[in-house]
Amino acid sequence: MKKAVLLFLGFFLFVQGFSKELKYENFIYDPLIETVLLSTNTAVYNPVAVMDLGQIEGLRLKFDRLEATNEFYQYTFIHCTSDWKPSNLQKTEYLEGATMGEISDYTFSSNTFQQYVQYKMVFPTQDMNLVVSGNYLLVVYKNFDESDIVLTRRFMVLEKKTNIVGDVKPATLPADRFYKQEVDFEVDYENYLIQNPFQDVNAIVLQNNSWNNAIYNLKPAFVNNNKLIFNYEDQNVIEGTSEFRFFDIRSLRAFSQNVQKKFTDSIINVVLKPQEVAAHLNYTNSIDFNGQRVVQNVDGGDVTENGDYTLVHFTLKSPNEISVGDVYVYGELSDWRMDDKFKMTYVPEKDIYYLAVKLKQSYYNYHFVVKRHDNQEIEYRFTEGNHSETENNYMVLLYHRDAFYGYDRLVGLKTMNSNSARD
Repeated sequence: MKKAVLLFLGFFLFVQGFSKELKYENFIYDPLIETVLLSTNTAVYNPVAVMDLGQIEGLRLKFDRLEATNEFYQYTFIHCTSDWKPSNLQKTEYLEGATMGEISDYTFSSNTFQQYVQYKMVFPTQDMNLVVSGNYLLVVYKNFDESDIVLTRRFMVLEKKTNIVGDVKPATLPADRFYKQEVDFEVDYENYLIQNPFQDVNAIVLQNNSWNNAIYNLKPAFVNNNKLIFNYEDQNVIEGTSEFRFFDIRSLRAFSQNVQKKFTDSIINVVLKPQEVAAHLNYTNSIDFNGQRVVQNVDGGDVTENGDYTLVHFTLKSPNEISVGDVYVYGELSDWRMDDKFKMTYVPEKDIYYLAVKLKQSYYNYHFVVKRHDNQEIEYRFTEGNHSETENNYMVLLYHRDAFYGYDRLVGLKTMNSNSARD
């Protein structure tokens, strides 16, 4: 009896330790891992990590490890609730076939200052299929040790049971009208049974594929003739932010936009043109990629094997240090996170914020943002400003709690743009 109790306690502590270590978000645990890309399995990079239920080879993962030797990586999936906590399902209930896969496709870089190995895989496979919809966490680990986690990525599996229509407009409330955007939508579920919409249904709204400022657990305002109406004035608004800044280092030989100079020591250095705080400026329309990056090498060769890493130097002019929080470089390049690697340092003798960070050859979008000391929230008003006219992409995800199995099914999805709604 005593031995059984000790075994149980040991297993409990192991599970607790794993749970404390594991983050149910996009996260890189190994400092040598860079440029993690999870997208639809198409020739052109699409950062919307959503696949249809029953689709084989739906998503593609790529990442680099900045060493010249290869590692042995494995992966598994964890089914999650709509708010990204582990669901009650066992692996055998949401996985068909194997519960673990190996990443065996890798390529060594060539003709680069920074040596690295790129790993890639496509999933699901015929040997390891996903059989229920909802939120999933992809967990990559090494040497068959599930506690030695390398990276985690969020993705969704959709079973489309509903039809969503909607639009994005400046916020209705006068106080927010010039600074925030309102996402209104309706859900048609005529051919799908939802017994208790107010209790069993919730929606999430994403801006530019970022989970950092997502609207969670949005309930229908009312129900009318098999339609769920999500039309609020306060619960469905997001700060408009501003159009993204950009720089282009797809070529390390030719002229690059917003690059002041390049030089080489042990690595290629790229010094960007110093930037000004834009919070006080009126809205300016410009074409951007809504915070995304395009990983590409136009100097010749495949970016997988020949795209080099550079040390990129960011400068933000500021006569004073911002007292309410720290300044970060932010966008898909930072995993849409306030990563310490992207935290800027204030240099008072030069009246600037400064950061040097290693990045792969790409076309980049980014913002300067402030992470507040008091509540850890992201602030745009001190660096970029917020404008209701800003062009942003939005994604609405609709979840239905399965009463029998007790998990959140993803039954609807709609992508929209603040300039015009689109399917």
